[in-house]
Amino acid sequence: MRTANKRKPAVILLVEDDRGDQELTRRALAEGKNHTELRIVEDGEEALAYLFRWGKYKDPATSPRPDLLLLDLNLPRVDGREVLERVRGDSKLRRMAVVVLTTSRQEKDILRSYELGCNSFITKPVDINQFTRAIQALEEYWLQIVVLPPETE
Repeated sequence: MRTANKRKPAVILLVEDDRGDQELTRRALAEGKNHTELRIVEDGEEALAYLFRWGKYKDPATSPRPDLLLLDLNLPRVDGREVLERVRGDSKLRRMAVVVLTTSRQEKDILRSYELGCNSFITKPVDINQFTRAIQALEEYWLQIVVLPPETE
């Protein structure tokens, strides 16, 4: 288990294809109170490669297991729903904290995400300041308040 109080930074994997949202997330976390290491992948296929340590992500030293997964639903190649389903179906990953962070407000997406096992579903605020506050609140909640399960290898 990694928390902000330990020497190692908490690792956050952001699965997001929108470059603007990637940069906003990076900036919000940089302004936050926790020492985090943000990793970014741009589609569901790359997310699966990172999480399952395939290809260029096979080395745990350069691709550490995330403490928190921020997952967009509408991704190229493999969508976020399938990523979530695969994460929850794997014994090494199923306890990982997963927050769906998406523009969708559709009830079917909310219900399906929870059915697949997400820990939280958050609709991205359109306003930049609200987006920044939302990311910082997520960071504070998941890395300061919640006790995360230990990593399994």
